[in-house]
Amino acid sequence: MQNHTLFLDRDGVINQRIPDAYVNHWDDFRFHRGAVEAIVRFSQLFERIIVVTNQQGIGKGIMTVHQLNRIHQRMEEALVKAGGRIDGIYFCGDLKSQANNCRKPAPAMALQAQKDFPAIDFQQSIMVGDSISDLQFGRKLGMKTVLITTKLDEKYLWEQHQKDWDYQFESLAEMARKVDEVRN
Repeated sequence: MQNHTLFLDRDGVINQRIPDAYVNHWDDFRFHRGAVEAIVRFSQLFERIIVVTNQQGIGKGIMTVHQLNRIHQRMEEALVKAGGRIDGIYFCGDLKSQANNCRKPAPAMALQAQKDFPAIDFQQSIMVGDSISDLQFGRKLGMKTVLITTKLDEKYLWEQHQKDWDYQFESLAEMARKVDEVRN
């Protein structure tokens, strides 16, 4: 897909979310089943793959930027080893309660990605996430949106926000199997 960008949330989409905790060490990071293979497939189909992730654990002092960068480095190494790639990773360590924060659904991370990759066209992009804020982030920028239904604690919100996504899959692996449906 010439000039198409795939935006991915991290926790709950690429890796398993830890309920009521944070992935703050590589030992805590577990790829979702089929996620690596899905990203390998996406690497063949999309011009760019960008990760956008809220990481409030930094603002809470639970982890450092260095720890987060190390997790991302190891994640990227594993994906490259498998034949995939991530072209950019953007995170927001702000607290939810912080005024003017950069957390999704605010568009700050996508706008920074577009500065770094000027060819990004949001109208030719897809946002994949497991929370309403991920989907609202994509909608604000005019992207197609995909809900990954791993975050069961938000199930009641999904029913109220069905207009916020175009497609719904149980996992990134399922999306990879049906990616032609999403790309068109």
